[in-house]
Amino acid sequence: MPSYPLSTAREELSRLIDQAQSGQVVTITRDGKPVAELRALEVAPKRRSSAHLIDEIAARAKLRPWLGKSAADLLREMRDEAS
Repeated sequence: MPSYPLSTAREELSRLIDQAQSGQVVTITRDGKPVAELRALEVAPKRRSSAHLIDEIAARAKLRPWLGKSAADLLREMRDEAS
């Protein structure tokens, strides 16, 4: 893991970011002590709901017993009971 003093990091930030993007963890030091690390972010790709998943959720909902009230009415009752 490469380590650089803060003064070098200021001058060569672009190069250090390139190192981090290539998979290295870059440590920045102040007075010889580590104070920060640069590393690449791993951003999870956005997942889209598939039609199959939506169909599966709808099928499960149909198996649940009818409570005699809409979800909105149930939530209103729960809210009113809590206050």
